[in-house]
Formats: sequence, C-alpha cells, structure tokens
Amino acid sequence: MAQTNITWIEGSVVENEVHMTIVELSHASCTPQELIMSWVTEGVLSPTGASPEDWRFSGDSLRRAKTAAHLTHDLELNVPGVALALELLEEITQLRALLNRQI
Repeated sequence: MAQTNITWIEGSVVENEVHMTIVELSHASCTPQELIMSWVTEGVLSPTGASPEDWRFSGDSLRRAKTAAHLTHDLELNVPGVALALELLEEITQLRALLNRQI
C-alpha cells in the first residue's frame, strides 16, 4: 500500500490597513530596531509619523522588511545595497507585469 506524506504550510496575510509600531515590526521581521531605523533613513521603509516612537508601518512595510532582512543576512548587503536591491526587484516586478499585459 502506498504511503502518502502530507506537508502543512502555515502563513499569515497582513493587510495594508494594519499599522505596526517599530517594536512590532522588529519582532515580526526578526530585525533589530536600529537596523529598521537605518532602512527608514535610507528610504527602504516609509513609515507614517514624525519620530520612531510615532512611526507606523503598513503590511507592505513588513514584506519589505522581511526581504531586506534576507538581503542583509543572506547576501550580507549593507543598508545602501539593500535599498538598491529592493529598487531593482520592484523594477523587475513592474516590467514583468507590463510584459504580461502586452502578451
């Protein structure tokens, strides 16, 4: 008799309407708050609010922060390198979407 293996994958969907503090974003992305502040300074993340205590990050910021964390840890990119890599990844996504619309 054949044996069937079942793999469960769990995830969570975070809406853009959800707004996280820097502490919550730090925990959710497993990233130190100081690094998040550096990403904000470099333009990687764009929170609302005037100061780090008032900053609120959207669900999209969580996605970007997780990607930035992977680029930082896996590829050992510095903060400007992360900003450039994210910009290029977004451009590739936009170009692919444009290409798919033309096909």
